[in-house]
Amino acid sequence: MSTSPFVAALVDELGGRCRVVTDGDLLTSYRQDMATVVPGGMPAAAVLPRTTADVATALRLASSYGVPVVPRGAGTSLAGGASAVDGCLVLSTEAMNAIRSLDPLDRVAVVEAGVVNAHLDRAAAEHGLMYAPDPSSFEISTIGGNVATNAGGLRCVKYGVTRQSVLGLEVVLADGRVVETGAATTKNVAGYDLTGLLVGSEGTLGVITAATVRLHRRPVVPPATIVAAFGSLEAAGAAVAQIVAAGPDVLLMELLDGTTLRSIDTWKRMGLSGIEAMLVVQVDGRLPDDAALVATLCTAAGAVDEPAVSDDPAEADELLAIRRLAYPAAERLGQCLVEDVGVPVSRLPEMIRRVEAAAARHGVTVLTVAHAGDGNLHPTFVFDHGATGIPDPVAAAADEVFAAALELGGTITGEHGVGILKRDWLERQVGPDAMALQRAVKAAFDPLGLMNPGKVLA
Repeated sequence: MSTSPFVAALVDELGGRCRVVTDGDLLTSYRQDMATVVPGGMPAAAVLPRTTADVATALRLASSYGVPVVPRGAGTSLAGGASAVDGCLVLSTEAMNAIRSLDPLDRVAVVEAGVVNAHLDRAAAEHGLMYAPDPSSFEISTIGGNVATNAGGLRCVKYGVTRQSVLGLEVVLADGRVVETGAATTKNVAGYDLTGLLVGSEGTLGVITAATVRLHRRPVVPPATIVAAFGSLEAAGAAVAQIVAAGPDVLLMELLDGTTLRSIDTWKRMGLSGIEAMLVVQVDGRLPDDAALVATLCTAAGAVDEPAVSDDPAEADELLAIRRLAYPAAERLGQCLVEDVGVPVSRLPEMIRRVEAAAARHGVTVLTVAHAGDGNLHPTFVFDHGATGIPDPVAAAADEVFAAALELGGTITGEHGVGILKRDWLERQVGPDAMALQRAVKAAFDPLGLMNPGKVLA
């Protein structure tokens, strides 16, 4: 097979500086991300740059040859955000994995896009600090991908999503220009907030190569962990609303439904059978009365047994491990369409009812977990491993879930991003005038439309 002029130029300019993948068998691994229901095209090549200059060269070449570019971090997207298109260049930042600096005094770090989330948090821990965003994929997902999707996580109920931790960015535009945004300061109102714009842009405006991020003091006193079991998911949702209204200093609040608990128990034998919903809450360890308040509110909302309360870090890790097992347990049951809607916390019980009703109406299996403290639900639709594409009943149930979230004043995505899976719903949420503005922004950054085509904007 002859090599295209673009691939030949790419190898010529970058082959001696970083890895350029052109072998068809190897390229197959770059076709999809974790949204396996989204079919990926075959890239013309993949490049793993080591420096920002490498990224700039790759994008300059892609622009000059009119080749679409799909940026990729660790490939953990659940919305098809890193799904390749035929003939594209996949630009993977996984080799850009240096922590350029970490300043304990200013509580700021500058990290390259390929740094794994958990590695940054561990580096910060050596100075008594923490990197707050902690998506469920924190052990494998990278900062670049977290920033590109504005990822959340278990601790976002207190610390916010990734946008609240990003002070500035280094980004390479579609034509190879390198732009720096923001500043490593507490306050900065100079010009438009390009940093905020690029966070969550899903690789459609440029390639994020480095981020200046905010660090927080690591809690000295271990948090108190409260676990409550409920006879229904709706009762657990009511407990969430009451806890948020009461105002204890919550670090995280995670909700798991009975189907999820049973799937975990079948796999790991953790004694979870018979529970229809579980709420795992952590509160600041400096405020012991908050733990008692949470336990009391869970009991009042209908907890089936007295909630367990512990300030032992090892026990807390074991309890949180249950939450992190939710997605792999669902994968054991079949193919998964993992959804990601958010509603005001006061509407959480109603949203839970709407998810259950949609599942029942269309006869599909749904496992629901949630970052309940901020109203972000992850209903996971499970279907046969052998299915090609998303079955019609699953698609119909998912559409009902999206519609319900919007009807209740919420959003079609809280942290996974729009990607491919939700692009047809974006205009329904933001409206035609806002969509026109978003397309104008896209055109200003990427006039040739080469950056991550087919994602976000339909």
